[in-house]
Amino acid sequence: MKTQFKLVIMGFLITFSSYSCDSKIPLSTVRNVDLVRYSGTWYEIASYPQFFERGCTNVKATYTPQNNYIEVFNQSIKNGAPNDIKGKAFVVKNSGYAKLKVQFFWPFKGDYWIIDLASDYSWAIVSDPKRKTLWILSRNQRMDEVLYNSLIDKLVMNGFDKRKIVKMVQN
Repeated sequence: MKTQFKLVIMGFLITFSSYSCDSKIPLSTVRNVDLVRYSGTWYEIASYPQFFERGCTNVKATYTPQNNYIEVFNQSIKNGAPNDIKGKAFVVKNSGYAKLKVQFFWPFKGDYWIIDLASDYSWAIVSDPKRKTLWILSRNQRMDEVLYNSLIDKLVMNGFDKRKIVKMVQN
């Protein structure tokens, strides 16, 4: 009986410790985003690859404010041909404009959280609260390698998996 009790306690402790080791600090966004400055074209430097970008190169997104949403125009090249799609982004209330809900197909919306942003709006990092998506964006097709590596280091410290980050081909 004592052996069974010890095994149950040991199993509980192993299970509890694995959960506590796996937990991540909740993801936060930047405090405030100036949507006028954020508008314009952003080039994808790297990401956690998503199914809808499989086989794509030269990925970029252009954000244009409208009356009550932001137009999203994603462009890429797939199999040598243009691969474009338009969507809408809606600001989440009381988020400092750092949280958006993006919609490409009604009624589905995805989280778009701006989790890091250069003070001059030259680069941005976007994810979601569960860290399932990740995009490193730049106003230019290329990013300085020292800057890129420092951003990767910050992401790893914030619970992102470096092994899943893939650089985008930008020609």
